[in-house]
Order: sequence, then C-alpha cells, then structure tokens
Amino acid sequence: MKAALPVLSLVLLFYISPAQAQEDCACCSVKHSEFDFWLGDWEVFTTENKKLGENTIVKLERDCIVQEHWRGESGITGRSFNYFDPSDGTWNQLWLDSGGSSLKLKGRFRDGSMVLQSGLTRGKKIDWYYDRITYTKIDENTVSQLWEILDSNEQRVTVAFHGVYRRKANNP
Repeated sequence: MKAALPVLSLVLLFYISPAQAQEDCACCSVKHSEFDFWLGDWEVFTTENKKLGENTIVKLERDCIVQEHWRGESGITGRSFNYFDPSDGTWNQLWLDSGGSSLKLKGRFRDGSMVLQSGLTRGKKIDWYYDRITYTKIDENTVSQLWEILDSNEQRVTVAFHGVYRRKANNP
C-alpha cells in the first residue's frame, strides 16, 4: 500500500494540474486576447506620414491588462489601461496623460476592429458629444487608430486623431 501512494499522488497531480492551470489563468480566454493585435512597440504617423510619436503596448497582471505607454513628439506622454470585463462582455479603457486629460471608454471587438466609446459628455464647442476610438489591424505590422467626435445623435462631427501605427523593426 505504501508503494502505491507515490503513484496515486502522481495520478492525482496529473488530474488536478489542468484544473489548477485554468484557475491560474483567469484572463486566457479568446475574449481577453481580442486586443492582442495592438501589442508591441510602434511608431505612430499621420495619414500624411508625419511622425506623431511612439507607443508601447504590453500585457500586465498575467495578461489581464493591456497597457499603453504613449510618448508624443510634442512632449505629451500618457498611458491607457484596457481590460475585458466578463460581467458585461465589454472592453474598457482609461486614458490619462501628462497634460491632465483623461478619457473613459467602453466597447466591443466587432467586424475586425476594437471600437470603444465614451459616455455622453458636455462640451465647450458642442453641447453634448461622444468620443469614439476605433483600432483596426491593417496587417501584422500596421494598425489604424481613428478617434472621432460624435454629436448626441452619434453622427461624426470631426476626427480628433487618425494615427497609423507601424511596428518597429525587430519587434514581434
């Protein structure tokens, strides 16, 4: 019987480990990887090819957070923290920058793009507006980020930012 205990322990360990591995990886679902196309080190340009800055996107906290670190050519720096919330099936972003700006967005991955939108906000130039940012993978080395300002009827008023991300060399 004593000789069977080590074998039984190994058998139990074999059957318990996959369950524990699943518990240890709370953010390993397909939904949690929808924004992975944005991961990497990037140079960001206008659609006219003027460099706007550099951005590094990484996963943190055992792949539960997608963190952005922006370094603009103008000197502004900022970070966003992005996460998938399984309780309501949405992606959420909190942006904060060195100029004192902040932005809270919520949305979903649909039709090949991550589409995040703010709540209705009172403005200075327009009474009420939404911010909508759409991230679209163009190919393995290119991502488009389109930031639109929408009126209260969700019609585009203007484009606040249109960045073309180009993956830096030697960056998977």
